[in-house]
Amino acid sequence: MPFELVVVGTSLGGLSALRVLLESLVEPFPVAIAVVQHRHKESGNLMSRYMQQYTTLPVLEAEDKDELLPGHVYVAPADYHLLVERGYMTLSVDEPVCFARPSIDVLFESAADAYANRAIGVILTGANRDGTNGLARIKACGGVAIVQDPATAETGIMPQAAIAATAVDAVLPLAEIAPYLVNLLSRVRS
Repeated sequence: MPFELVVVGTSLGGLSALRVLLESLVEPFPVAIAVVQHRHKESGNLMSRYMQQYTTLPVLEAEDKDELLPGHVYVAPADYHLLVERGYMTLSVDEPVCFARPSIDVLFESAADAYANRAIGVILTGANRDGTNGLARIKACGGVAIVQDPATAETGIMPQAAIAATAVDAVLPLAEIAPYLVNLLSRVRS
């Protein structure tokens, strides 16, 4: 069964980690990528513009009811939760989760509910437990759980929490995550 969505969550140190990840993802990338990076609520859309310089994939600030298109990277806007439904995104101003809005758990849990075993969750560097429950839900629904090796993370708390809570499929140094994704997606499609 082919995958349809990759969700990525990160916090402290995440901009550098996302740069490394995106630099190795090239067109045509077969699925949509949705990203939550913890950031200040007044940061505007600078993050998507920053990330665009490191990839040929289109990087867009997610908007309510936008269609999820393969090969596109969607970034959760500042101060909004990003949720996915089958084929599109929604935004929410519900209360913060793990002190964060956008929350990784909110994105990952919605991905698990909408895509089940067609979702891939990736946890990168971070300084709290956000994403732990969501990654566990993706795995419980038959999806794939990937975590950055805490030894390669700027802050290993988030990856360590995810590893402790879930039987993850892969714990990888940051530089090996993109090649792993490309290989996983090409194996499924062939």
